[in-house]
Amino acid sequence: MAAVVVFHIILGYALVNGLARKIVEVVKAPLETKIIEEVKPPPPDKPPPPPPPKLAAPPPPYIPPPEIQIAAPPTQAPTITAVTQVKPTQPIAPPSRPAPPAPAKPREPVRVPAVVDATACEKPVYPAASVRANETGVVRLNFLIDVDGKILESKVERSSGFRRLDDAARIGLGLCKFKPATVDGKPERQWARIEYEWKLE
Repeated sequence: MAAVVVFHIILGYALVNGLARKIVEVVKAPLETKIIEEVKPPPPDKPPPPPPPKLAAPPPPYIPPPEIQIAAPPTQAPTITAVTQVKPTQPIAPPSRPAPPAPAKPREPVRVPAVVDATACEKPVYPAASVRANETGVVRLNFLIDVDGKILESKVERSSGFRRLDDAARIGLGLCKFKPATVDGKPERQWARIEYEWKLE
């Protein structure tokens, strides 16, 4: 109780002497204030551009299905007219397949023989010794015609019987020129045959 009384006495004294006012004045001293700027967060990164729109393929054009009329099967089932108990002796052969086509034959070249026309040749000279000896006969010669129509080679296939007439026929043939043979239009060498008839007129 004594302490409470002493406390009240001190409090009353303080109020009378203005101690409380000094305390209030001390409390009323100017306060320093600072404005703190708000720290703004950094701007977010620019968003990526939106993906390009997906273009859907146009739907396929509608083609109506063709109208197919299917004939209705006959209502009546086929009837069996006869039944046999005998087994067939030979099996039924399956239908034969068509034979494959024959391979095409290669085209054969077109060959045209040489034209041997002795009327265009100069008449060979009758040997004087054969005239005096009255020598006559027919000589057959084989000869090779070149691509230019000239005679490359000749030989006696059948003699006239007189060597002088055979040699004179070969010399006269060497002066001739014929139309050569051709294969598909291209000239080629070919053997031919001719006969000279020696006769005194």
